[in-house]
Amino acid sequence: MDAAALTFLALGLPFAAAAVAPALTRLLGGNAAWLLALAPLAIFMHLAGFIPEVAAGEIVTGGYIWIPSFNVSFSWLIDGLSLTFALLISGIGTLIVLYSGGYLKGHPDQGRFFSFILMFMGSMQGLVVSDSFLMLFVFWELTSITSFLLIGFDHTREAARRAALQALVVTGGGGLALLAGLLILWNVSGVTQFSLLLSFGDELKQSPFYLAALLLVLGGAFTKSAQFPFHFWLPNAMEAPTPVSAYLHSATMVKAGVYLLMRLNPVLGGTTEWQVLLPLFGVTTLVAGAALAVRQTDLKMMLAYTTMSSLGLLVMLTGLGLPYAIEAAVLYLVAHALFKGALFMVAGIIDHETGTRDLTKLGGLRRAMPLTFAIALAAALSMGGLPPFFGFLAKEEIYAALSGFDRRSMVFAALTILGNGLMFAVGFAIALKPFLGPKVDTPRHAHEAPVLLWIGPAILAAKGLSIALMSGLVHRFVTSPMASAVAGEPRTVTISLAPHIGVPLLLSVVTLAVGVALFLNLTRLRAAMAVILADIGWGPDRGFDQFIRGLVRFAVAATRRLQGGRLDNYMTVTFLLVAAVMLALPLRYGEFPRAPFFPDDVPLHEFAIMAIAVLGLFAVVLAADRLTAIVSLGIQGFAVAMLFLLYGAPDLAFTQFMIETLSVVVLALVMTRLRLSPSDHRPLRQKLPDFTIALACGIGFGLFLLRVTGVPFDATLTDFFNLYSKSIAHGANVVNVIIVDFRGTDTLGEIAVVLVAGLSILSLVRLRAGSLRRGETRGIAAADANTKEPV
Repeated sequence: MDAAALTFLALGLPFAAAAVAPALTRLLGGNAAWLLALAPLAIFMHLAGFIPEVAAGEIVTGGYIWIPSFNVSFSWLIDGLSLTFALLISGIGTLIVLYSGGYLKGHPDQGRFFSFILMFMGSMQGLVVSDSFLMLFVFWELTSITSFLLIGFDHTREAARRAALQALVVTGGGGLALLAGLLILWNVSGVTQFSLLLSFGDELKQSPFYLAALLLVLGGAFTKSAQFPFHFWLPNAMEAPTPVSAYLHSATMVKAGVYLLMRLNPVLGGTTEWQVLLPLFGVTTLVAGAALAVRQTDLKMMLAYTTMSSLGLLVMLTGLGLPYAIEAAVLYLVAHALFKGALFMVAGIIDHETGTRDLTKLGGLRRAMPLTFAIALAAALSMGGLPPFFGFLAKEEIYAALSGFDRRSMVFAALTILGNGLMFAVGFAIALKPFLGPKVDTPRHAHEAPVLLWIGPAILAAKGLSIALMSGLVHRFVTSPMASAVAGEPRTVTISLAPHIGVPLLLSVVTLAVGVALFLNLTRLRAAMAVILADIGWGPDRGFDQFIRGLVRFAVAATRRLQGGRLDNYMTVTFLLVAAVMLALPLRYGEFPRAPFFPDDVPLHEFAIMAIAVLGLFAVVLAADRLTAIVSLGIQGFAVAMLFLLYGAPDLAFTQFMIETLSVVVLALVMTRLRLSPSDHRPLRQKLPDFTIALACGIGFGLFLLRVTGVPFDATLTDFFNLYSKSIAHGANVVNVIIVDFRGTDTLGEIAVVLVAGLSILSLVRLRAGSLRRGETRGIAAADANTKEPV
């Protein structure tokens, strides 16, 4: 099997595993995790085979034609950027599946959870390797849908349902903005693959649609990666089980926006708009997220807000446009995936084994959970940027990028020190406070977690140490190819455990001092943040609720206004628009034909048929009662059918005869059952507007038809149907072939509409008949009750 087929199968493997997960879990319980984890592990091993090729500077593409007429394909692009993301998703995904087996052991819906998490994994995997615009958008929206299922997994709780809906609305809305942005990129460049788009950077930046495309793409990226002020859905997503939180924050959905910005950096980056918007929103998110994390006491909420802060840092570095900034973003992304995944799983272990994750109700767990303490400490050291962990390399590269003496670099360096210092304090609060100090009684007796729970965070924490010690190999095969893909030009990452001497080292020492000071005063800092937030009061989370309530009220008001339930109002609006459009188009475009209204070569019998149609019109208008008007209405239809017959369309004429006959019969039957006045007794002020609208529609259609008949006849479609009706559809009757074959889907839709309408009428008739029978029964019972003689 070739590499393209294997890659296609690898993309579908998580969805196949999701399909069998419920049945497998019913058989094996939590141990099904060992088998289900083989799916992401197989993907990881397959993708790892591309590492030497990508490290050599090659780009692997492949796929299959999807929609040829629109140049849309199911295609993938594997370079340094997508490969690193895909390895993180599949590698950490393997550990998350194992972790889920222990964390949800005995849960009645564990099989359903495995299915959701594997579908989520497959959606994210497809997103990062997509080469096609449409393929990326499909997987982008699939991540929103599957995250909705995961966040709302415990659907019996209102908080979980609200958080799931909030995440879906925010990220789904951003997805629509992204779709519009991708369409603009397609329109400007003419290509639908990212691998081809990379050569259109200059054309896109010079296009008048550049700013619109940029803002729409940023809308999709900022909502997905929880940039301020769209950040509020991310901490609320902590309503999901801890395996979801660990996966969501380390390697998957929230990194999708960062991935998109990195992918488009070579074609959209480097402009003033890019270098203003990304750093501005990024640094705001960095500081706001770290400050909000200090306020929390729930371990998962603290980690959630630091994820928001880290995402802001990544967005800021991607947009800065400074030397070493791209390299720093790449290093920090890898480091963050490792230490954040480990810390989230540690928080889940603490909650699972003690019954609480409130920081103020934990302490002295070091002896009962020594392995968990060691894992937490290692992850916190990497998060704090201390050697010999990979987070140290990332922090050093960040300050190398911000070590300039210009005002811009100094401002961003100061804000980054503040944000990193706050994250340092939060990271060590999570790693130290639950384990050190006197023993605190917890709802459950604390003990070390089973192997399925600790194996994942242990591997991630150890990985944060090992790749720092082997930084030369990691840079050669992972970070340098990734940085080159993001920058759009060759980049070489050289940072090692030896720190940058000079300004970067000074900034790093200052961050360490700030972080230690904040950690020692964390309680007072938490109280101060509580006061500040209480004074502010309103926030984006509350604003979301207000927006949803306002949207619902607007929808109700608009529906009542536009859909008031009166058929005559609907018809009036419709015909007004028709009249306006039909009148506007002929008068605006082109000249009307100069031929006489009635050509000289029209036979007398055709004039007679048209005269009958006109007389029928007067018969309808002047009818003394409604039944006569209905019967007279068929005159026009029969006259048109005669014209069809005379001009060689007997099938069409026969159809018209049937429709007109049935229409008259049905209308007559309905009108005789309704309680209507024999004729129209409305006053002139009500008749006049209807007369005006009807006259305008008639004139509009007449002018429109005159304009159409004045255009030279285009026989392209006629020739096509005449040529292919027999050879392709095997039908001699062209009209029937068009309806049944060439427009078969339209016909099926029309039949479905008629069927649904018939079923609706049948249900209403039965409902009315049932209510009448119940009314008669109640009437008989009442009469019997008033009778003295027994029945």
